[in-house]
Amino acid sequence: MTNDVRSFIAEHHADLLTDLDQWLRIPGISAQPDRHADVRRSAEWFAEACHRTGFPTVEIWPTAGLPAVYAEWPAAEPDAPTVLIYGHHDVQPVDPIELWHTDPFEPTVDGPVLRARGASDDKGQLLFHLLGVRAHLAATGRSTPAVTLKLLIEGEEESGSPYFETLLSDRRDRLDCDVVVITDTGMLAETVPSAVTSMRGMVSATVEFHGPDLDLHSGSFGGAVPNPVTAIARLAGALHDAEGRVQVPGYYDDVLELTDKERDLFERVPFSEIGFLGTAKSRALAGEAGYSTLERLGGRPTAEVNGIGGGYQGDGTKTIVPSDAFVKLSFRLVANQQPAKIKAAVDSFIADHTPPGITSHVEWEGDGVSPCLVDIETPAFGALSRAISAGFDTDLVLPTREGGSGPEATIQQVIPAPMVFLGVGLPDDQIHAPNEKVTLSMLYRGAESAAHLWQEFAELGREGLRG
Repeated sequence: MTNDVRSFIAEHHADLLTDLDQWLRIPGISAQPDRHADVRRSAEWFAEACHRTGFPTVEIWPTAGLPAVYAEWPAAEPDAPTVLIYGHHDVQPVDPIELWHTDPFEPTVDGPVLRARGASDDKGQLLFHLLGVRAHLAATGRSTPAVTLKLLIEGEEESGSPYFETLLSDRRDRLDCDVVVITDTGMLAETVPSAVTSMRGMVSATVEFHGPDLDLHSGSFGGAVPNPVTAIARLAGALHDAEGRVQVPGYYDDVLELTDKERDLFERVPFSEIGFLGTAKSRALAGEAGYSTLERLGGRPTAEVNGIGGGYQGDGTKTIVPSDAFVKLSFRLVANQQPAKIKAAVDSFIADHTPPGITSHVEWEGDGVSPCLVDIETPAFGALSRAISAGFDTDLVLPTREGGSGPEATIQQVIPAPMVFLGVGLPDDQIHAPNEKVTLSMLYRGAESAAHLWQEFAELGREGLRG
């Protein structure tokens, strides 16, 4: 089957490129209200592409915000497993536009890569699935997939998935499945086939400090009244100790520690710190002592200062004691940590670091996102590993942990089925940054892996998938 799948995909590279060129031109930025019509247009484009591929049921599901796309293609066998594929069709803002080398919404092929906003995150990865199911049918001679395929493609992932949990609950009767496949992640390197096994959760907040009720002359009042900018800087500085550990009391209480097996797998990953620093455009590594860079990125919780400010920001100087200051904080969470508990701990930490004469206000960005963890011993993960092995011509598929966050934990909470991740983005794809790109060979290999995955799941059967 491998040769037939590969041959079909090679013969249809142009189809994938044509679809990418059309879809990537739609600036569906969910975070920007003036682009919401484009997000709806993006949903309509993908729905039509699913129809063209052969999905007999395709629907655009409205939400209180922006629409999702649902598609379903039943297997001919009534007892075949059902697979739910999750991804998102919205994209990130393009700012700062001046740092782009090409127009972010005019796809540009540059040798082995294609550059455009959404090329890797997540439009390219969704389109490899449409090519993959066509290859699966061609190689097996089937007129329907070997498994019942369902696609749930969200339209607000890049703006925090504010209505996704409600969508899952409202449409729960349509989403029954035996396994969930997430396609919104990546691999360690082009030459290191791997599969994500966890996503970190996240909570984020803006903290405001208010001191005097107006800006004061620093010569008349400086050193005699509390300065909220100084206080907010001390709060930010108190978040970590010299070893890089978060100093919020109770922050690590529920952390599921990395096992010896997991740490051994991290050590086996061919990882270049010099290459990592080059991708990050940084001149030094930092983080929690006692853990490698890869362990810190995927297996440990973090606290980050995302922005800080207050007082005079113009040219020259203005000698004042400012009235107000702010800091924006985010906390990435790992397995077993719960957003509500972390928020309460951070609230107490902020209260303890608010000096007399300063009032604090904490504005949390929603309820936060829970972390997600996949058991690598499940039959579903074994099937995924075999499919990736076939698609990438390798005997070893390394499990890895994703440092980012998404709605995967919400899916786990609503849909009681095993979950696996099939993503082919690369660390240097510059997702969320200027000059986003995707390596085309990774999309082709992703399509191959998907074509094999449906056969692997079919051979396991419904009972086999659920272990």
